[in-house]
Amino acid sequence: MSAEGAPAGTTVADRATAGFRQRYGAEPAGRWAAPGRVNLIGEHTDYNDGFVLPFALPLRTVVAAAPAPDGRWTVWSELDDEPVEFGAAEAGEPGRVDGWAAYVAGVVWALRADGHDVPGARLAVASDVPVGSGLSSSAAIESAVLAALVDLGGLDLPAGRWPRLAQRAENDYVGAPTGIMDQSAVIRGRAGHALFLDCRTEEIEQIPFDLDGAGLAVLVIDSRAPHRHADGEYAARRKSCERAAATLGVTALRDVDVAGLDAALNRLDDETRRRVRHVVTENQRVLDTVALLRAGRVRDTGPLLTASHASMRDDFEITVPEIDTAVEAALAAGAYGARMTGGGFGGCVLALVDAEAADTVAAAVTEAYAERGFTAPGTLTVLPAGGVTRLD
Repeated sequence: MSAEGAPAGTTVADRATAGFRQRYGAEPAGRWAAPGRVNLIGEHTDYNDGFVLPFALPLRTVVAAAPAPDGRWTVWSELDDEPVEFGAAEAGEPGRVDGWAAYVAGVVWALRADGHDVPGARLAVASDVPVGSGLSSSAAIESAVLAALVDLGGLDLPAGRWPRLAQRAENDYVGAPTGIMDQSAVIRGRAGHALFLDCRTEEIEQIPFDLDGAGLAVLVIDSRAPHRHADGEYAARRKSCERAAATLGVTALRDVDVAGLDAALNRLDDETRRRVRHVVTENQRVLDTVALLRAGRVRDTGPLLTASHASMRDDFEITVPEIDTAVEAALAAGAYGARMTGGGFGGCVLALVDAEAADTVAAAVTEAYAERGFTAPGTLTVLPAGGVTRLD
């Protein structure tokens, strides 16, 4: 639902402003935008202290905000016309605010827990990042709200610390056991680059990802598959990895490399063996992809993307029929590589394609869906975009 007074065709920033005016009868003090993200490669490696290679999307969540002198927080979203209001007591106890507003309260909680005097605020949220598609709508709202509160309060908080605080909001207040990747990509993304992140040290490197110069594009395919047990299965995969690390006597699966993989697998049961094999080989695929991108060999990353998908399908077992169909159809239509992106059990697929062939590949996926009786997918051609920013 768009804000009343924001005609069709207006930007997401305009919708946030219109929503603020409609709800609060005043002008916002500013607007802050944060993108969604797509992970080029490196799935379920982040919470294993491994490597990931996401990039920010042109899709954005925008928060229009102004100080609230009563010291409370009120947030309205175009997805739910009923505003949510909470004070320090609710923000001080994880679980007191639930639903979508928990992501906002979680940011307040994380900032306060870090010792900051967080200003009360009135906020209005609009977004082009689809919810539940694996494009990190949660990190987008967390990051936009974080940027707004830091600016409104004049908080002394270097941007390098923002991803960890946003992650704490999601882990400890909302209760979602995500790694640091999503918030890092959303906050630290750079146009024309992928973000090479070492999830153990939090060191980053901006890797040139010049799709345009190579005549390529990334086709993002929203599978429209309903998430099937996503939260519980995600947590189960994480616990399995933690148990494996303990069995192998390492801090995290990051500490098992490809050279030592066979010896490690011989010490595990069949299911855990497959989980570990995915994580270890996926870390290596990230490193191999980075090496190719540094050399300007963008097309050559395609087989690595496809191998990543096979590993998620067969070893980590987190794909669903709609996802597999999208990958198979994209490859058959000429994509250089394709893989599921995100936590799994639904969400999106990305395909590396010639820019001029993007529509043809999208049509082939849509046709394959129709043949199998699936809900038609959504498709979007993207290039890497910038991270969180203040618009005005």
